[in-house]
Parts: sequence; C-alpha cells; structure tokens
Amino acid sequence: MPTAVLIEDEALPRADLREQLERLWPELEIVGEAEDGLQGLALVSARRPDIAFVDIRLPGMSGIELAQGISRHVHLVFVTALDQHALAAFEQGAVDYLLKPLQPARLAQTVQRLRQRLQQAPPDLGGLLRALQAGAAGTDTGTTGPLRWLQVGQGDQLRLITVGDVLFFRAETKYTQVVTGGGSWWVRLSLKELVERLDGQQFWQVHRNAIVNLAHVDWVERNALGHMTVHLKNHPERLGISQSFQARFKQM
Repeated sequence: MPTAVLIEDEALPRADLREQLERLWPELEIVGEAEDGLQGLALVSARRPDIAFVDIRLPGMSGIELAQGISRHVHLVFVTALDQHALAAFEQGAVDYLLKPLQPARLAQTVQRLRQRLQQAPPDLGGLLRALQAGAAGTDTGTTGPLRWLQVGQGDQLRLITVGDVLFFRAETKYTQVVTGGGSWWVRLSLKELVERLDGQQFWQVHRNAIVNLAHVDWVERNALGHMTVHLKNHPERLGISQSFQARFKQM
C-alpha cells in the first residue's frame, strides 16, 4: 500500500485534505501528520512515506526548506494559496501542487498523477526549489499585493467575488462564511490564511472567528459592561468584538 504524510499547520485544512484523500484514494495510508516544518522533517525521517503533502507556509521551517531536505526521498505535493510566482515555477517542475481551497476535481487529477509517479523514483527538484525559494524571498519584501477577489462555490458552479464587496468573514467548523450584501457563500480558506492575505488597513479581526470590512462598518457600540459590538451598514448582522481585539476600535 502507498503511504503518505500531511504537513500542514492548520488543523481544518489538514483534516479536509485527509478526508478527501480517503474518498479518492482508499488504498493510500496516511502514516502521520505534522503541524510545522521541523515536525515534518522528523516525521518523514521516521516513517519514510512514499508521498508528502506539504504546505509552503509553515512555522519553524518553511515548506520549501523542508522540501530541500526530503525531496530526494519522497514524491512531493505542495499545498499553497494563490501565488503567481509559485504557480509559474510549478508549471516548469516535475511536481504537483494543490491550491487552497482544495477542489475535489483537482485533487483527483493529483491522485491519478501520483499513482503513475510512484512507479518511478522521486525526481530531482533542485531547480524548482531554488525558483520557489527566490519567489519566497520576493514575497518577504512585499512584492505581492493583498487578496483582491475570492473564488467561492455556488452549487456546481464557481463564482468570483470582489473582496471589497465582502461585509465580513466568519469561521465555521470546516469552512469560512463569506458574507456580502447580496448573500453568503463558503470557502475552505481558514481565518488565519485570510488575515495573512487581506489588506490589514481595510479588514480587521474582531473575534477569533470573525473579520470585518471597515468600509461596511456603520458604528461601534460599547455597553455599560464594556462589551463592544459592530453595527454594519444596510445589514442586520451584529458582530461582537472580543476583549483581545477591542484596543484598535477604542482609538476610532
């Protein structure tokens, strides 16, 4: 039986990937999971899997740095948020990648390719990893802009939503709710990923499970007990502001 490890710091995306793999590839045995790059390195060394699904952005040691240490021993599949530099590098390399949020059809293609690649030794990824490392350095200098649009599911169709139209984001069990004046949809991006990719001047986190678009805030209420609530323009929803996020609103 082929074996794999999942190296992803977010529990919900990791669980989603595991569940989708169980449906698409029942023969694949997940022999371990890790939440950061250093754990991932130790896991691969200990379990020696055939495949490693690796998030590019990992604490401790980045997914790219991790890949440089394990790529000769396993077939790699990178998991990444939308990054044009990374996509251009992937297109030139003998490695597969998955975009967040994960799409079942895309994962099915990856599974099919992996079944074929397991018949051969892992490829030399030196050039690809150097290109990705260069792209990561460029990201650190701020060459990539904030998220401008979202791809959301609507039945069997995909819909594009301009980020500026979003009133707020709210995290649920496995998904994040995207609420606009015209309705609500769901994405598989975690709130942590959204915080990292959204414009921090426009989108403020108000709770561990909610981010609000300041452009759509009407007013902020503070009651006698010190609890703060966000009131939105032309929308009945009210968002509570937890204690840890109140300081910024007190300055408004």
